Amino acid sequence: MRLPRRKWLLVLGVSGCVALVLVLWALWLEPASLQVSEQRLSLPWPARPLRVAILTDLHVGSPFNGIDHLRDVVDRTNAARPDLICILGDLVIQGVLGGNFVAPEDIANELARLRSPAGTFAVLGNHDGWFDHDRVRRALEGKNVRVVEDTAERVRTDAGAVWLAGVSDLWTGPHDLDAALSAVTSDREPVLLLTHNPDIFPIVPRRVTLTLAGHTHGGQVRLPMIGAPIVPSRFGQRYVAGHVIEDGRHLFVATGVGTSIIPVRFRVPPAVTILQLESDGSKHTIQ
Repeated sequence: MRLPRRKWLLVLGVSGCVALVLVLWALWLEPASLQVSEQRLSLPWPARPLRVAILTDLHVGSPFNGIDHLRDVVDRTNAARPDLICILGDLVIQGVLGGNFVAPEDIANELARLRSPAGTFAVLGNHDGWFDHDRVRRALEGKNVRVVEDTAERVRTDAGAVWLAGVSDLWTGPHDLDAALSAVTSDREPVLLLTHNPDIFPIVPRRVTLTLAGHTHGGQVRLPMIGAPIVPSRFGQRYVAGHVIEDGRHLFVATGVGTSIIPVRFRVPPAVTILQLESDGSKHTIQ
């Protein structure tokens, strides 16, 4: 049965409105938004709970994501009162449609306002490496952000001593996991491994309590029933986002703040991630 012309026009009108809303959502409303996502992770954690803020894929200069937006990111992170702050790379942009490049020194000036009792630690990402790894590193370290790449540092927190090991970017750096973990001199204290790209996770040993990564942006687009159709990972959607447990090893992939290449986010809102690390009640063992 054929629909009357008036009904066809109504269907087309409603469809057009829905399409317009979805376009505005993906190109403007969601990329310009910011949320603070708090999650509890149960781990073989031998210490008291620890609050860790994760900032990743800031891509400052991507559309709706300039210095003012970064200022909001810093303010909301501080308001969450983390014990420790981890920056997981990709501070700058490379060729994002509609973007305006922001110098790493200007980005570091804002990140210098981050506050936590144990300090701020960072690794760099592939976009930082493609731009100028050493310049981005100098900008951060000049503002008391400690870059830990292919090494580790023991940090005192209210939850006890924690080792922060960092691995340089999988695509643009040496990504020397052995060097990072050989710098850990304690067999009993927990280890947080900072890396930009989660694709290194299959070779991370169980000695690491939790691996923290970014890079994927959660795919930037998450479709109902399909998930993220495009993920910059050789493992597809395996490490796209969130808490992953494999063979007793723990990974958390944060979806980040900015956009890369195409300035679109759909059902993957920009987020500052706050993780509360808690004991799962199991005995903490070193392997």
